[in-house]
Amino acid sequence: MLSDPRVLVVARTDDRIEALCRGLDGLGWRTMTARTGGAAVAALGDFKLEAAIIDVDHPEAAALPEALRLAAGARRLPVVAIGSGVAEDGIDLAMAEAPHPTQLGLRLEQLVRAAITEEEFRLRRQTLALHGATLDAGEPDASPVRILIAGAPDHRFIGLSNTLTQAGAEIVAAPTPYTAFDYLHESPFDAAVLWGAPDHAPALSIASGMKRNTRLYHIPLALYLRSEGEINLGELYNRGFSEVAAASTPEPDIAARVLALAHTHRRHLAIRKALEGARGSGVMDPTTGLFTPTVFASHLGRVAEAAMARRRPLSICVLKVSETETLGHARRGNWLDRAMPQIGAMVSRLVRVEDTAARLAPEVFALALPATPGPAARLAAERIAAVIGCTAFDAGPDRSPFVVEFRVGVAELMPGESAAAVLERASADLHAARAA
Repeated sequence: MLSDPRVLVVARTDDRIEALCRGLDGLGWRTMTARTGGAAVAALGDFKLEAAIIDVDHPEAAALPEALRLAAGARRLPVVAIGSGVAEDGIDLAMAEAPHPTQLGLRLEQLVRAAITEEEFRLRRQTLALHGATLDAGEPDASPVRILIAGAPDHRFIGLSNTLTQAGAEIVAAPTPYTAFDYLHESPFDAAVLWGAPDHAPALSIASGMKRNTRLYHIPLALYLRSEGEINLGELYNRGFSEVAAASTPEPDIAARVLALAHTHRRHLAIRKALEGARGSGVMDPTTGLFTPTVFASHLGRVAEAAMARRRPLSICVLKVSETETLGHARRGNWLDRAMPQIGAMVSRLVRVEDTAARLAPEVFALALPATPGPAARLAAERIAAVIGCTAFDAGPDRSPFVVEFRVGVAELMPGESAAAVLERASADLHAARAA
């Protein structure tokens, strides 16, 4: 989760949102309630707020999304509306009833991360344009959404399948966890609905398997409970479910919620694909697909200015290949040079899509991590170094494979600091680590 996130809540009364706010506060999402639109706009000017929640019964609810987005300025502000009958214009997430706090906390984290990705896309497109390359805005796939429905046949589950089909979705039914995973590995899906058995074991098995798989991790999951009874919703949401529908939920209601998850997933995929398109823009390092020093310097200045304007943290990491005896042998045979494209490709795959990775020198890499404070950035850089350090590279005939170790330097952007200065501090931290 983001460091110390704050959420703006706009509601005339506490009737609908009081319990939700208490739950979000307990999860670390500190809420701030505004009773009027004017107070909400003022709060966005005075505080760093990650998202907004609007009670649709508020008399200004229709105009609030646009007003709040304008007040947020350069920051992309996700807006959640709670209540029935809300227009979806300007709303990132609409929920008919106040959700479980854990559910909303997880959805808020996803929405904020998507907002940061959108901000980075706009910056990256501007940078590449200066260097003669284009980055096309990603458009969601227009084909019918594909939804997997997993579980033993039941009249309500079949009814849900028919409702989704009538809404234009393509449905694939899997009667067992084994067939569900077969389908998931064979073709892409935009969402999955799992049918809850009395003990929920099959559904939990599928959910756990999907959350352990990096390719399936982001597919939204909905659980449709088979029967009424006590259940720990917080545990289910922490297991990876985006939606949990009670047995009494009408099929049209759960269908609408599943379709909303599927379309949101497609929008996020389109943004990620657009950002990844930078690798094929023709101005990246040809051997690794990473930013070159020139393009990185240009982009870092833009990212630093945006971080200041959006009041988000920004951290820079520098990773430099360490000097070891084993690497000495690898260098003499040019085996390290041959391994660097693979190492660079690993760096690009180990960062988030909104992070910028560059190759500054033959054996030096840099990362710009938006919305990331220094301690979290250091953990991320050390994780990348550790993963690469576990990989063996070819050292030629009659020699054991070699491994590559990195020294890591990290610096967080300070108020008024230039991009060049923070990069210099990250490099200085690299040398300080060697001296220590």
